[in-house]
Amino acid sequence: MKLVKKEKLTGIIELISGLHIGDSKESVEIGGVDSPIVRRKDNKRPYIPGSSLKGKLRCLLEQSVGASDVGEGGEMINKLFGITENKIRNAQLSRLIIRDSDLTQESADILNDSNLETDMPFTEIKWENTIDRVIGAAKKGGLRNIERVPAGAKFSLEIILNYYEGDGQEIRQLLDKAIYILENDYLGGSGTRGYGHIKFSNIKMEPIQFK
Repeated sequence: MKLVKKEKLTGIIELISGLHIGDSKESVEIGGVDSPIVRRKDNKRPYIPGSSLKGKLRCLLEQSVGASDVGEGGEMINKLFGITENKIRNAQLSRLIIRDSDLTQESADILNDSNLETDMPFTEIKWENTIDRVIGAAKKGGLRNIERVPAGAKFSLEIILNYYEGDGQEIRQLLDKAIYILENDYLGGSGTRGYGHIKFSNIKMEPIQFK
């Protein structure tokens, strides 16, 4: 397959509600949060993994066409996101490269402001309880705390779109559709409880010269 064109999509991901994308608890101290978020190791800032964003975009597109398994979403979805080789299907190259989305410097400065009372560096803690459906009261031991990036925080977005011979603008249109659906869904965990409502803004697409 011959690579014929590259485009770079940039923009901003803004949190309308708190975002929780979880990380391992192995490095969390005793007495820390029950459900920590993923953070960069160098500066401890929260970020949105490219794998989380790509996986959610693909999942929503497959749901929109009634797919029950990865690879059953149709030729165009497989072409955009790629598919690994197995006994039934041949491997398909992904047209998408989705970078990790870092917290913008502006948001980092706001969340790190000493006048802003965040529970942890750059984040808030939300307490939740498990309700016993039979008696309608909180279960014993059901109280837990969940770390979230607060609403209003912004992350940088960068997506590379590769075009191979035979690819047309339907590739870009499918990506636009996935972004639109995600704005009306959620990213990360606990979306049905209000988490992960996001908005994309300042979207720009520019060609990348590589020849």
